Amino acid sequence: MTAPGSVAWPPAARRTERLVLRASEARDRAAFIELFASPEVGTYIGGPRRRDDLDGAVPAVPGRRPGFFVVDLDGVMIGMITFDRRDAQRRGHVRPEAQEAELGFLFLPEAWGRGYASEACASALEWFAASLPGEPLVLSTRTANDRAMRLAAKLGFTEVERFEEYGAEQWFGVWSRDSPSAL
Repeated sequence: MTAPGSVAWPPAARRTERLVLRASEARDRAAFIELFASPEVGTYIGGPRRRDDLDGAVPAVPGRRPGFFVVDLDGVMIGMITFDRRDAQRRGHVRPEAQEAELGFLFLPEAWGRGYASEACASALEWFAASLPGEPLVLSTRTANDRAMRLAAKLGFTEVERFEEYGAEQWFGVWSRDSPSAL
C-alpha cells in the first residue's frame, strides 16, 4: 500500500492469542518462497511459481514495504497479510477515484483450517481501522475459494459485485467496521 504520510511503518508487532504480526525479516525468505511455490496456494492466485524463479527473484528480506505483515507462529512465518492500493484499472471499486486499500492474505497449507487466518486478519483490521479511520477497505477473491469467501464474511466484508477476472469469477466486497461480525 502506498501508505499515507500519517501511517508510520513498520508498526510495532501485534500480538494475538497465538500469533505475532510483524515486519518481514531475512529469516522469512524460505517460507516466502514456499508460499508462492505451493501448488495448493497457487490454485487461487494463478498457479504456483517455480522455485528456481523465486530463488532468483525474492530479495533477502521479502515483503519489506508498507502494508505488509508477516504472520508468525512460534517464531516461524506461516503466512502474510497485505494492505495494497487497488489498481484503478481493475474492476471493482467503491469510490469514484478508486485506489481503495485492499486486504490480501496468503497462508501456508499446513496452517489452513486452524483459525490462524481469522485471528491474524482480525488483528490486522484493528490496526487498519486505528491507522486509517474512514478509509474504505475492499477484498477480492475467486468465488471458487470457499475458505476465503467464508473468512471475508466472518471479518465483516459484504458483497458489492461479482465479475470475471483472471479467467475466473471473482467476488468483490467492502469491509464495514460496524458489521456485527467485524472484529
